Amino acid sequence: MAGVYLLRFLPAVRYIFLRNSPELVSVSYQIYWFSLGYCISSMFRKKDAATIRSNSNGLVLFKVIFSNFAKLNKSIMNSEIRQLKPQQLWNKFVDLNAIPRASKKEARVVAFIKDFGKNLGLETFEDAVGNVIIKKPATAGMEHKTTVVLQSHLDMVHQKNNDTAFDFDTQGIKMYISGDWVHADGTTLGADNGLGVATILAILESTTIAHPAIEALFTIDEETGMTGAKGLKGGLLEGKILLNLDTEEDDELGVGCAGGIDVTATRTYVEEETPEFKIGFKINVKGLQGGHSGMQIHEGLGNANKLMNRLLFDGFENFGLRISEIDGGSLRNAIPRESKAIVAIDAMHKETFLLEMNAHAEAIKAELKTKEPDLKIVIEACETPKKIMDLGIQEGLTRALYAAQNGVYRMSADIPNLVETSNNIARVVVKNGKIKISCLTRSSVESSKMDLANTLRATFELTGCEVDFSGDYPGWTPNMESPILKIMTQIYTDLTGEEPHVAACHAGLECGILGQHYPDMDMISFGPNIKGAHSPDERAQISSVQKYWKFVLEILKQIPDRN
Repeated sequence: MAGVYLLRFLPAVRYIFLRNSPELVSVSYQIYWFSLGYCISSMFRKKDAATIRSNSNGLVLFKVIFSNFAKLNKSIMNSEIRQLKPQQLWNKFVDLNAIPRASKKEARVVAFIKDFGKNLGLETFEDAVGNVIIKKPATAGMEHKTTVVLQSHLDMVHQKNNDTAFDFDTQGIKMYISGDWVHADGTTLGADNGLGVATILAILESTTIAHPAIEALFTIDEETGMTGAKGLKGGLLEGKILLNLDTEEDDELGVGCAGGIDVTATRTYVEEETPEFKIGFKINVKGLQGGHSGMQIHEGLGNANKLMNRLLFDGFENFGLRISEIDGGSLRNAIPRESKAIVAIDAMHKETFLLEMNAHAEAIKAELKTKEPDLKIVIEACETPKKIMDLGIQEGLTRALYAAQNGVYRMSADIPNLVETSNNIARVVVKNGKIKISCLTRSSVESSKMDLANTLRATFELTGCEVDFSGDYPGWTPNMESPILKIMTQIYTDLTGEEPHVAACHAGLECGILGQHYPDMDMISFGPNIKGAHSPDERAQISSVQKYWKFVLEILKQIPDRN
């Protein structure tokens, strides 16, 4: 009975740790779980207790406790998020984050959104490519206002730390609070663009928020091709103003964005038997921050694929190094955080290899210590690989990767501090006689985008690769005379006492594509502060969400009359 009373205080104790001593989060977890285990040990279902008694080795006891604790922990963690203000928004975000929603795997979240709209009695339908549209009439007294399209994308980037056990296909996101920020537990948070989706859901459900007629547009597959926006047909929407809720700085009004194109280089090679005098090593680059390959491309963050190539570049000449496998990076729109390689070197060079490679690793770490303080480069012996690359192909590959542009290619000559053109060498895979290099090239100038894409094409073709361009999407040209921009600038100034930062961004927003389908629609993008998008460091600022929510409600009140 005493355990039951103690249990009542545990969430409060843990909450105090998280709110006031973020650096003690891990300690609070240990205390919390130890105490909680004692308190609920007598509260398992009878069948669990019987199972535990029937096993003397304790393994099943651990499994039962762990499975029950995991469910309880997620519930407690996310229940704290539900108490944040504005509650209607955060509640919808928690609901959304319970649903796996990877790009190109949105069936479950599409079904959730459709059920949500239908249960509210609102006109709800799915278009030919999987986007969902929900229409809600204006509230009383707002019928004369211009219809507004509220737009966000349903998919999220799936990234996790290397040591985090998590299945994005089956598990919902686990969240916790640290200071003024909501984080995920070792994974991406999904605030990009989940907070936008949650905003729209909260408005659709509300019976007290004043607003004009609303058309809620939930697009799919924004993160890996924008196929939802591309497939949207003209004529489905009647709104003349579109508010895109996918910007990550709360003082910014987005009026333009970069376009992009996927550049993919592939080739095959002949694998050779590894000579007997070779020994194996595994090289692991990890601990990089990663991040958004558009919004953060100018920050000087480490790219795991480029760093791995630096380590391998002179390997054959110095140690007889031959590559067996490389596996680096993940998604095109995420700066790569990790890369692994398996190599074989001449056994006679073992000591020199370890000495020089570790010195090289330390030099790279010192070079990046300010931006990448957690970078680790681990070089350790492993089983000698049975197969290695053809030497000529290896030398061509390492030289092409060294020469290939990564990062900022050109800054805008027209807009101060705006990256115009960039490239992210996102993924490098070498295995089983096949090479695949995946890049995402971005630019706000179409000709510059294709110039860089062709630069990459020429670089990789010189080493015998076939180069494919795909997923091309346009940028969004700024309209500084936008009527909704003027209205929102005044609202922001009235609410905060400061002028907003009106800017174009070096990320891919769907506005450019949507504008092709609806050329007369006046568009703007904004949102709350989100840091570290597309990485496990992603976090959303609680106070900023409150500021943003007030801004949204005031915008809806001041939408102009229909012409």
